[in-house]
Amino acid sequence: MKSPFPLWIILSIAASSFFFLAFSYSGEAKSEDVHLSEELIIPDDLLDATGERVSSKKLEGKFVGLYFSASWCGPCRKFTPKLIEFRDQYADDFEVILVGGDGSKKAQANYMKKYAMPWLAMENQSAEAKLASKLSEVEYIPYLVILDSHGKIVTKSGKADIDRMGQDAFTYWKDL
Repeated sequence: MKSPFPLWIILSIAASSFFFLAFSYSGEAKSEDVHLSEELIIPDDLLDATGERVSSKKLEGKFVGLYFSASWCGPCRKFTPKLIEFRDQYADDFEVILVGGDGSKKAQANYMKKYAMPWLAMENQSAEAKLASKLSEVEYIPYLVILDSHGKIVTKSGKADIDRMGQDAFTYWKDL
């Protein structure tokens, strides 16, 4: 007898549940390691695609997309190239921070390398990444939270906005 739900749907739901549980807040971010924006905490140090630490100060004055994603997520793998193209179009005014849901630093680094992600990342499974997930109310992935140039959350519908409006999404966010 054929199952009423295809296996890929069941696996997607299970994987999303795992991601949500993995990012449930379970640690304290030390105040000396992060700075508090109006709505969100972004670590002072982020990682580039090679794993080197980079100051988050290079993001000042830019809109930022917090991209909650993981290598095992099919919809994430489909959306990532679209987000890279979008980010490249607005690189002077918009940057992305990956908040990865992979189980290890190595898996996150491989994901970034495979897709040649030109952006920075929070350290995999760090207290800051878990706190960002909690404050952003992430329930599924891919999930894109847009912060304005002051660090305030503009929208939690970044992915849907890009899917719906394409390159016009950035102008829309600036007008919110």
